[in-house]
Order: sequence, then structure tokens, then C-alpha cells
Amino acid sequence: MAMAALRREGRRFAPLISPRPITAVRSSPIAPSHEDEGPIGVRYISTQVVRNRMKSVKNIQKITKAMKMVAASKLRAVQSKTENSRGLWQPFTALLGDLPSVDVKKSVVVTISSDKGLCGGINSTSVKISKGIHKLNSGPEKETKYVILGEKAKAQLIRDSKKDIELIITDLQKNPLNYTQVSVLADEILKNVEFDALRIVFNKFQSVVSFVPTVSTILSPEIVEREAESGGKLGDLDNYEVEGGETKGEILQNLAEFQFSCVMFNAVLENACSEQGARMSAMDSSSRNAGDMLDRLTLTYNRTRQASITTELIEIISGASALEG
Repeated sequence: MAMAALRREGRRFAPLISPRPITAVRSSPIAPSHEDEGPIGVRYISTQVVRNRMKSVKNIQKITKAMKMVAASKLRAVQSKTENSRGLWQPFTALLGDLPSVDVKKSVVVTISSDKGLCGGINSTSVKISKGIHKLNSGPEKETKYVILGEKAKAQLIRDSKKDIELIITDLQKNPLNYTQVSVLADEILKNVEFDALRIVFNKFQSVVSFVPTVSTILSPEIVEREAESGGKLGDLDNYEVEGGETKGEILQNLAEFQFSCVMFNAVLENACSEQGARMSAMDSSSRNAGDMLDRLTLTYNRTRQASITTELIEIISGASALEG
């Protein structure tokens, strides 16, 4: 409702601020209204127009203040979940590593964005990084696809990369975020997308006014085995002793799936925190700008009203002098 009211007030305010040419006032038998015209070189508008503008700005300011308070409430609700979720993926990073520069044939870029706007440039930043990763991992023998979470990334990527989009998921934050919900989404992605490396792009929450674009890499079990055999950062995996009836490949498959769901859960929460923090900052800036505009309009209204009163007094005095003469 707040978004609809903001758009309605914007449409109401837009035609009022369109520029008008400055016209000089010349003496005429039919003099124009002094509320609409002014002296040469001065642009005067009617007090009614200024009052309408002031009313529109006040309404917009009320909406932006309300949206700021709503964003602050949502941020407090999701921030504690985000901080607790950071401990889920850190053991996987210590065990399996995070290799963003690994060379693979099939890459999937998972771009996480918001479903709503008015939250600064967090969505544009995620899309820009996703396009850069897609360009770096494209080639004659390489294939890179997109998996999109959120309406804003969908709207931007579908323009020029529609053929590379493998899966689109929206309305992620319609219900309160929890691990069960995100794990179902992660399982759906794993079933519908073939990959050697998943690169998750999201905004990591730092503070209300600060977020860091982040890329987390999840490797498939085959690539993990390949990197372990080559003696790279994953070479220490061979030092672990496997117990039970499961093979090494089955254990790596389970680890990869669990790692992806944990990293996805943290990434979605981090991005949700960044979204609410950016929206708080944007609405606070909009409220302050509306206050400054309201001050300027109040000054304009007072000047216009005073000029109208002064003109009327001059006309009365001039008329009285003409009668006496």
C-alpha cells in the first residue's frame, strides 16, 4: 500500500514541477491575475499551486518515514538469524575450501536479489558481478548458465541473457525465511541444473549503510575429487579415514548438497539484511530531501503571498492617487 501511495503522490506532483517559460508583465486593459504573474525576470506561481506542492511533498515524506520504520523492524527480525547462520558454512569452507578461480566446463551463476525496489543499488551490483562472472567463464568449450532468485535480477538479466537463464525463483521472502524453505529451493536447483561449479552472488551485510558484494563457490563432487587428486588445496581430503559402508564419492555427494543448502541459507539471509538496510538508508535520505524541499516551498509560498499583498496595496494607492489627481 505504501508503494502504491508513493507512486500516486509522485504522479500528482510531477505535472506541477514542469518548467514554465518566464514572461514579462506588460500593462494591458485586461491585466492578468497577480497570483499567476510577477515582475520582469521573476518567476511567480499562484499560492494555490505552491500549497498543492507542499501537500504532495508532506504526503511523500509521511510514506518514506513509514517505509523506513517498516524496514528497520524487518531488519531487526532477520539480523539475528543472519548472524547465527554464518556458523553453518564456515566448517565447509575449512574442509572443502572456496575456489573461485577453479577451471570448469559447466558453471552456474546463482544471482540473489530482492523482489521489491527502493533499496539503493544492491540489485544492480549483484547483476553486474554476475555478468562479469558469466563473461569470465564463457568460451568455446565452456557453458555458463544463470539461476535467478528475485524479481529485480530477473528484470535486468532477462533483457540480454534470456537464453542463458536456466531457472527463475521469485517471491522468496513472501514467508519468513527458514532453513527448510531454502533447502527445498537448493534441492530443486540441484535436480534441474547440471554443473561443475555453482557460484552464488549475494550482498554480505556489514551494517545499515554498508554491504559487501560476495561470491561463494560450490564444487561438484567430481571436481572436488579431481582437485584432491591433483594435490591442490583439497589434497588433504585423502588424509581423512572413511568409516561405514559409504564410498568416498557418496560422502562427497552428501557434503556438496549439504554445503550448498547451508551456503544458500546464509546468502539469502545476508542479502535480505542488506536489502532492508539499504531501504532504511534510502528512505531516510528521501525523507530528509522531502524536508529540504518543504522548507524551500514554504519560503516560496511566503514570498509569493507577500508579493501578492504588496501588489494589491500598490494598486490601491495608485488608484486613490489617480482619483485625487
